[in-house]
Amino acid sequence: MKLFPRLLQLVFMGVLISAASPAFARSGPQGFADLAEKLLPAVVNISTSQTITAKDGAEAFPDMPFPPGSPFEDFFKEFKKKQEQKNGSDTPHKHKAIALGSGFIVDSSGYVVTNNHVIDGADSITVILQDDTNLPATVVGRDKKTDLALLKITAKKPLTAVSFGDSDKVRVGDWILAIGNPYGLGGTVTSGIISARARDIQSGPYDEFLQTDAPINRGNSGGPMFDMDGNVVGINTAIFSPSGGSIGIGFAVPSSLAKNIVDQLKTHGHIRRGWLGVHIQNVTQDIADGLGLGQPRGALVSSVTADGPAAKAGVQAGDVIVTFDSKDVTDMHRLPLMVAETDVDKTVDLGVFRKGQNVTLKVKIGEMNIKEDTEEGAAKPENAVPAAPAGMEKIEGLGLSVAPLTDTLRTRFDIKKDVVGVVIIAVNPDSPVADQGFRPGDVISEAAQQEIKTPKALAEQVRQAKKGSKPLLLLINRQGELQFVAVTLGKK
Repeated sequence: MKLFPRLLQLVFMGVLISAASPAFARSGPQGFADLAEKLLPAVVNISTSQTITAKDGAEAFPDMPFPPGSPFEDFFKEFKKKQEQKNGSDTPHKHKAIALGSGFIVDSSGYVVTNNHVIDGADSITVILQDDTNLPATVVGRDKKTDLALLKITAKKPLTAVSFGDSDKVRVGDWILAIGNPYGLGGTVTSGIISARARDIQSGPYDEFLQTDAPINRGNSGGPMFDMDGNVVGINTAIFSPSGGSIGIGFAVPSSLAKNIVDQLKTHGHIRRGWLGVHIQNVTQDIADGLGLGQPRGALVSSVTADGPAAKAGVQAGDVIVTFDSKDVTDMHRLPLMVAETDVDKTVDLGVFRKGQNVTLKVKIGEMNIKEDTEEGAAKPENAVPAAPAGMEKIEGLGLSVAPLTDTLRTRFDIKKDVVGVVIIAVNPDSPVADQGFRPGDVISEAAQQEIKTPKALAEQVRQAKKGSKPLLLLINRQGELQFVAVTLGKK
């Protein structure tokens, strides 16, 4: 569970069995009874169980499964205390943790969509239909990055299914219905409006949530968000809340993203995502000014993966990707999602802004490697050089002392042989770059998109930037990680 300012928490709404808390409700324009009656049979409750083993008495119990202030709170605490005293701290314990969530049927043959966090780690999964029929479910596939999962059930009678709508057509202010299993109550219908679109709540690389004020609570996870035509436009996934209950800020995975994920899970059992092969960063106003781009837009390429699709297409570090497949890249966050949703092996037009010119490249989208690299880099020493190295010069306009790369400096700062540039030896605390994270050992590889090999070349670019009265764009190499930084000269 992630903490946010003012004690707000991002609550993923799978829930241990608990008491319900009040939820606000309001009627729609003319009532939702007919629509709810039609949709309820397609919405299911999901119950999972997981065996937890712990040696410590305290670890043998989960956190209190009731909201703070619940009448069950004192009872639970007293029961937990007595059990811990009875079992002792060195006795291994096993218990079943029961969790509840929601889902919906998207195919009458028995395919059910839910959130991955609802069924993650479960030993068994049970889908409960509207008429209380309990059916065992198997996992067809799951995608942790979008928090979606596809289940399969087999029923003796026909199942009611619903269809995905087009979330791209949903507007802020449109009415929606949310149906789910809050706090294990089952078949609960709430209404609200779309409060915002494309919300990034920092839960994953492809965040583009729909925000709603419809009351959704723990246990609503995986449940559908319907438009007024009865189509699924979102999958309720998380809420902002100080207590775990609804305060009118809920988030749903949009159907435009979910439909593709579900189709792939159904066909392949896993996700095939498009891959471009670039490292990108946000375009700030200073960077835009330094590039002559005007208004900040697009995604700035800080480095290109060797032999990747972008490298083969001719993409270069310093390019700003402004369009992808004829669609505008409004900011850095949009590009990974656009690429991921593109079919593998499809060739698309890539519009880049390069040194004041618009260039169109053809790129064949690759497939993202599903094996993620989670290795942490070792901490590197940041000791200062004890004596001034040969060729070191002070760059007064930047407040830096830099030196040409030598074998000695490469060894001292652990700089690879293929890195080109000048290495920072010292940073003046009153310099323009002091607050931008520059430090000894960083290598300045480019200035104003020109390769830098000597301190004199860097000094000349600083002089030209001062003359032109615009930010100086520097490309910094820090332990193999590339980043563009725009420096406004003359300001700390």
